[in-house]
Amino acid sequence: MSERLAILAEGLFDQSDAKTGHGVLRFGDRDVVCVVDSTQVGKTSASVVPFSRRDVPIVADVNAAQALGATTVLIGIAPGGGKLTPAWRETLLLAMSLGLNVEAGLHTLLSDDAELVAAAAQYGVEVRDLRTSPVGLSVPRLDLSRPAGIRVVHTVGTDCAIGKMTTGLELADAAKARGRQSVFVATGQTGIAITGWGIAVDHVIADYIAGAAERLIDEGATRGDLLFLEGQGSLIHPGYSGVTQGLLHGAQPDVLVLQHLAGQTVNDDYRSRPIPPLPDVVRLYEQSSAAVRPARVAAIALNTKLLDDAGAQRAIEETEALTGLVTDDVVRNGPDRLLDAVLAAVDALG
Repeated sequence: MSERLAILAEGLFDQSDAKTGHGVLRFGDRDVVCVVDSTQVGKTSASVVPFSRRDVPIVADVNAAQALGATTVLIGIAPGGGKLTPAWRETLLLAMSLGLNVEAGLHTLLSDDAELVAAAAQYGVEVRDLRTSPVGLSVPRLDLSRPAGIRVVHTVGTDCAIGKMTTGLELADAAKARGRQSVFVATGQTGIAITGWGIAVDHVIADYIAGAAERLIDEGATRGDLLFLEGQGSLIHPGYSGVTQGLLHGAQPDVLVLQHLAGQTVNDDYRSRPIPPLPDVVRLYEQSSAAVRPARVAAIALNTKLLDDAGAQRAIEETEALTGLVTDDVVRNGPDRLLDAVLAAVDALG
């Protein structure tokens, strides 16, 4: 039997914390039979979150999911800190007792929990962790070499959870549709759940983040020559800037795409920290990248989900005027305008 997912998003499916579930529904290849969220029972995924694209029923619990034919429960929530809650743990134990595999991309590794591992053995099911560090990581090569003939496009941002992964996936898919040998390179648990490969770099020892990015580029180069590397965090995020910097230096991108949530003026976690004007953020990323390999921001990916159509178009035009860069929302309007700008920047490098 092929794998059939039930996405666990209890009480949060309509929130950005459920971004893993949203991403798998929109971009993933695996069959999804339902979402588990007792607060949204009777609705469908696309009616609650249109971004999800695929429309599946929302059910109350894993018993209902199992009755619909689910074979695996995926925790579809990516909470701050990435910890397994007691309630989710009980749900996973119940799911395993029903014969379902369990999968998660948390910092709390399911495979480190003796009771979960014992239950998996008892019921003959699998426990899968998406957020693990591969063995043998180190710092980047001292000569900073990278595979020949590739170009790397890196999505960066002004904050967390504002669409860097989505923009990368949309651009990679659109580039492939134009005949490019494009590859999306996953650096977080959601991207890994979608593509089936990658490294969750925020789970890597700090000294080795750049080395992990280098390894991802090496692997991506075996799959294509135009790599769209998923960004993490932000250089201006007090909590996660270290991961952002490690990715930026280890991946040695050629072109950057800056992601921003339209209308956001302060960091969503650290409310006392303002988001600088976008031209200043553009310069910050370009200056930081230049320490290893010069890269310019070719376009602004604007997330306009909080605006109506008229407001979104106004925000796009204002951002273009402010930055002098092509600006668009890849979800609302499609990726073509941004991709044109990105490919022009890539091709100009020769």
